[in-house]
Amino acid sequence: MSKTIYYYMFSIILWLCCSFVIASPQKLAIQLNINGTIGPATKDYVLRGIKLAEEKQAAVIILQLDTPGGLASSMRDIIKGILNSPIPVITYVSPSGARAASAGTFILYASPIAAMAPGTNLGAASPVSIGGGSPLTPTADPKKSKSKSSQDVSKNKAMNDAVAYIRSLAELRGRNATWAERAVRHAESLSATQALKRNVIDIIAVDMPELLNKANGHKVNVAGQKKILKTKNLMIETVNPDWRSKFLSIITNPNIAYFLILIGLYGLIFEFANPGFVVPGVVGAICLLLALYALQLLPISYVALGLIFLGIAFMIAEAFVPSFGILGFGGIVAFIIGSIMLFDTEQPGYQIAWQMIVAMTIVSTSFFILLITMVIRSRRQRIVTGSEELLGQIAIVKADFANGKGWVFVHGEAWQAITSENLILGQQVRVKKINGLLLEVEKETTQKQEGD
Repeated sequence: MSKTIYYYMFSIILWLCCSFVIASPQKLAIQLNINGTIGPATKDYVLRGIKLAEEKQAAVIILQLDTPGGLASSMRDIIKGILNSPIPVITYVSPSGARAASAGTFILYASPIAAMAPGTNLGAASPVSIGGGSPLTPTADPKKSKSKSSQDVSKNKAMNDAVAYIRSLAELRGRNATWAERAVRHAESLSATQALKRNVIDIIAVDMPELLNKANGHKVNVAGQKKILKTKNLMIETVNPDWRSKFLSIITNPNIAYFLILIGLYGLIFEFANPGFVVPGVVGAICLLLALYALQLLPISYVALGLIFLGIAFMIAEAFVPSFGILGFGGIVAFIIGSIMLFDTEQPGYQIAWQMIVAMTIVSTSFFILLITMVIRSRRQRIVTGSEELLGQIAIVKADFANGKGWVFVHGEAWQAITSENLILGQQVRVKKINGLLLEVEKETTQKQEGD
């Protein structure tokens, strides 16, 4: 009898251990936080967070969201990551007072579970709010537009593309596609309560524990497969942005990228003008490369970038071409226009601050005024080489002159000289003229005054 009891006890312990080993990877929820404008750094952070969740075999990924919108390219990459993730993603608009506007609405619609905290809102997803293209104005119905201009055609294409995209996400998740279209065409918004009533979201939760309890048992489509969420008693592990994401966030800031461009250009210009300094060239090259890397991730206007380069080139040319200030003034105008137009988006957070443009314009103008002044001064200074350098120099008489002829020392060399005055050994004379290898000299003025 005792052997039977021991056998059952051993079986129970073994079963509990195996259950713990098997279930332990499913007891983790990875939390990612998006706060602020969605851009290249946000995309990098989310996609690497999804990959980390896969490596840790997490049960779910919780994407806590509070954003006014962001760049269309970054938004689409994040949505691709969510749709192809083998781990269910719960997008949770939180805390109270947060919003999922513009690009955030698209991300919410793309997630298997869409949740909001009380006092939050979503919507205003018209293309005017999503950076990465020309600014658009929502219209009642693009088909009714009578304008045939290329700008109107471009607006309609962008509007219809955004509508088709959000409708496809709504159909994939079984959510309200009609309201999704209105959010794009009319920039409509909803509160959390209204969103739940209209089948825009799945859950309203006050905090994370309530969210996990309410999400438990939901059936979701994850990477083409049906899954039932088991989210009760999950341990939440928050993954914060690492140094790479933070660094990317810094250099993709429009003001920082703009500053790096100018520092890079000025550093290289200074190095080329003064070869051998090394430091300006090294710093300039590094800054320019960082700026170019940042610009490839941002929606920039290459015409505006060309205007900035052209403006700097004109200001440099002013120092060498007598244009009476026309090139310099044109360069300043081109520089300012290019700076204002550099980022091809109306998305808040992706425009250069006007204070930065004014400051860099003043710095650039001052830099090139200084350069022009230095060039003009250098031109006024006559550089004399060879025998012409002896003109006006003081010479010492080598021996008494006879019949107005003799020898003098100047610059450590002996020269034959002539004069109409009586000169004696050791007397100081000044070189008046040069005739081939013959110098014409005269008594030094100072000596005459002393002799008198």
